[in-house]
Amino acid sequence: MRNHPSIEILLDKCLFEVFKRLPSGQKRSVCACVSKRCLTLLSSIHKDEIAEFNGIEGEGSLLRSLVGREATDVRLAAIAVGIANRGGLAKLSIRGDNPCRDVTDAGLKAIARCCPTLRDLSLWNKLDIFQCPTITDNSLLAVAKKCNHLTSLTIDSCSKIGNKSPKVVGQYCLNLKLVILKNCPLIGDKGIEDLFYSAGTVLTEVELQALHISDISLKIISHYGTVLTSLAVGELRRIIARDFWVMGIGQCLHKLKALSISSSNRVNDLGLHVICKACPNLKLFCVRKSVILSDNGLVACVKASVSLQNLQLEECHLITQAGFFGILLNCGKKLKTLSLVKCLGVMDLINVAPSKALCCNSLVSLTIHKCLGVGNATIVVVGSLCHKLTHIELSGLLCITDEGLFPLVNNCAANLVAVNLSGCVNITDKAVSAIVKFNGRSLKSLLVDGCRHDTDATLVKIWNSCWMLNVLDVSKCGITDSEITTLSSAIQLHLQILSLSGCPLVSDNSLPLLLDLVQNLQGLNIQQCPNISFRTVDALVEINPGCNILF
Repeated sequence: MRNHPSIEILLDKCLFEVFKRLPSGQKRSVCACVSKRCLTLLSSIHKDEIAEFNGIEGEGSLLRSLVGREATDVRLAAIAVGIANRGGLAKLSIRGDNPCRDVTDAGLKAIARCCPTLRDLSLWNKLDIFQCPTITDNSLLAVAKKCNHLTSLTIDSCSKIGNKSPKVVGQYCLNLKLVILKNCPLIGDKGIEDLFYSAGTVLTEVELQALHISDISLKIISHYGTVLTSLAVGELRRIIARDFWVMGIGQCLHKLKALSISSSNRVNDLGLHVICKACPNLKLFCVRKSVILSDNGLVACVKASVSLQNLQLEECHLITQAGFFGILLNCGKKLKTLSLVKCLGVMDLINVAPSKALCCNSLVSLTIHKCLGVGNATIVVVGSLCHKLTHIELSGLLCITDEGLFPLVNNCAANLVAVNLSGCVNITDKAVSAIVKFNGRSLKSLLVDGCRHDTDATLVKIWNSCWMLNVLDVSKCGITDSEITTLSSAIQLHLQILSLSGCPLVSDNSLPLLLDLVQNLQGLNIQQCPNISFRTVDALVEINPGCNILF
């Protein structure tokens, strides 16, 4: 058999020398397409080793994301070789879901050699719990040494990443601003300690979730996080109550503006109070899934936080109506946003409004979501205390009726910009019509999804009163074809998003009216409308191809 000459007969070291002498750019990319072997060799050459470097590197502006089966070493090598002459890589996101050919150290090392402009690196590895990810500290060491422009690092569920990675990133990446470490069981106190020793003077945002750390890490953060503005911690099983108290007495978190603590059953009232007192510039405070925080502790935190503007509570079941009202009465002139989500301890106990001299006029946004015990009595008191609300979300509240909403709507007349009553099954046309009547010139978003007692009368009132409305959701309401006519003829409306999902009384008969309405829409939801056919949808798409239609 006749042998054909082939480049494959050359040894790797010979090919390496040949490829080093190729100018960076298109020729290198063409050679990389010859075979996987050529691609691997090209990705092993550092930029400084190229004899004639002609690439347009710049400061890095390109973004690349590998998800699922795309996340392989071969893909990373191709990015490393081909991106140098296109401006340089700025952001890389890897989300592995490929148990057969997962990303390994070799792929990340190729990025480290060829992409020194990398500034933002995110690694997710959400494989089956029994399938261990293959990325280790060795690859992060290569990235940190070569990509020293890195400003953001996210590592999530990489079970082989340990303490060395935070250490080397903090040591070599002098511009590091954001670090997110989640579900990495090998990262402990030593890793956090080394990270803050090296980068504590530059790190501004840190999130630590489900790591093997103790009070030592919290002490280090409180002493060395001198420029930290945002801190989120959660699911830290080794932390006990006094550890958060120790964190609060560190006296170095003066620049902290946002603090989030979640799934930590060891956080008590005293610890949170000390932390809030030690952070004079704290503007956003979020507590999730706490079974210890009480009414007294919460009110003390609000009083201690002299700059607090945004308070978020989720699944804090010891907080009651007394704690809720205590927030409103003690927030002074600072608190602007308050959110209660699934706080089952907040329920109607009293319906006597406090003195009119006691008001919370700073609050402009209130969210109460799926706090199932909240009823009319609580909402009436809110209406008597909060007169400047512009954004209201009272969603998933099964106990409130029109009678509870009327006082709130009357006290916030002409102020409301966004109202969300989704899932409030006992609200009727009367309450919604009152909202529209008193706030027609300011209302931009109205969501009454699942308010089954809302009928065509709501749309009539919208047609007569609303001039600024952009978003309207009347899903699962009693809307019919006849009232689509009302909306389509309201020339003063400037609707951009309309949802009619789950409205069985809207049918193909409203097609001519929907054609008029859809011309200016950006989004239309007509899912679960059994009487609307594909023919109608095709006609709507044809009249406005740019409208995102869900069917």
